[in-house]
Amino acid sequence: MENDRRIQTIIEQFKGLNDWEARYAYLIELGKQAENYPEDYRSENFKVKGCQSQVWLYPKYQENKVHFFGDSDASIVKGLVALLLLSYNDRTPDEILALGMSFIDQIGLRENLSMSRANGLNSILKQISIYAVVFKATSSEK
Repeated sequence: MENDRRIQTIIEQFKGLNDWEARYAYLIELGKQAENYPEDYRSENFKVKGCQSQVWLYPKYQENKVHFFGDSDASIVKGLVALLLLSYNDRTPDEILALGMSFIDQIGLRENLSMSRANGLNSILKQISIYAVVFKATSSEK
């Protein structure tokens, strides 16, 4: 999915920001604009393991597409979650798995995060992939 329009837009937006202070401000703003997380799913079942901050990720699978809801108690992490949801939301499980994670490195995100945030980012990405695999398996069983 090298030429994915959503991913290209994200890459261009990050390249248009001059420094990491501006990019962090952009992430925080994304977090503020994010879709509200359903309170019913703010539970241990949907908490992402491996994150220093509290992060919740709830998937809704409908019509062969996955829509994620996500939240965090930390503003930059909430922005990271929002960025990932912009990237992966409303795609089929196959599209999610094919999309991969290379765009994260293209925008320099992983290398400019603290180690704990980078580990958390990896945990969220892993959870997104796990949900995609489960939904793919579930839909092929029908």
